[in-house]
Amino acid sequence: MAIEVHLDLMLVQRKMSLTELSERIGISITNLSLLKTGKVKGIRFSTLESICRELECQPGDLLENIPDYV
Repeated sequence: MAIEVHLDLMLVQRKMSLTELSERIGISITNLSLLKTGKVKGIRFSTLESICRELECQPGDLLENIPDYV
């Protein structure tokens, strides 16, 4: 099972840059970039909450569970 992160899609839909999101929520661009590319093992709920607040979305808009058998 894999979790796909759709942060890049949400940023495009909201017409927001990674830099702008970083400044608004106080998370480094490096950490957001790692999240965007799916190179992280986990995310804090507080970080997820901050991203969702700024992008006006739900956690399910950012994260998708992809079963192994697909």
